[in-house]
Amino acid sequence: MNKTLNTYNDIELVKMFRKDKKQAEAAFTELYQRYSSMIHAYCLRVLNRQDEAEDTFQETFIKFYQNVDDNYFDTNIPGYLIKIARNLCLNCKRDRLSTVPINEMDYMPDSENIYEKKELLELITMSLELLDFEHREAFVLKEYNGLTYEKLAEACNITVVNAKSRVFRAKRKIKEILVPYLKDFSS
Repeated sequence: MNKTLNTYNDIELVKMFRKDKKQAEAAFTELYQRYSSMIHAYCLRVLNRQDEAEDTFQETFIKFYQNVDDNYFDTNIPGYLIKIARNLCLNCKRDRLSTVPINEMDYMPDSENIYEKKELLELITMSLELLDFEHREAFVLKEYNGLTYEKLAEACNITVVNAKSRVFRAKRKIKEILVPYLKDFSS
């Protein structure tokens, strides 16, 4: 290897999976470093439970490592990782029997209104939990992960128009949920 792994593109790194075990592990480590924060944030926002998100996050990368083989030709590695994470999150939510508690989020205060901002963040988190999975997922991918509508559509296996519609409806529903609370903040 003449150049460092961080200069390789995703496809070159995936091709290294077919080489010896040492190169495959190095390539996997590089891909993990590139996309782990995005996948972790996605799992945490969709599941809203730290323990389940951690497990799903780890399982995503295990499945990715196990499933990338000679027949893999996808050029969108982050999209592929999101698809894996999405399916695992769906399985986790399907298997979940109890209601979801609102977890306290780590929050770095940047103004005098710490408690109001913390409460607002909790309300937004709660409102996300009230959305159905498709709308929550679209909102999280667009607003938290910054995916374009095209990449969102690819990750969710839907059309771009449907992706835009899901994000719009999620935003509208969040606003509806938060209206009574926001009136209390302005009083």
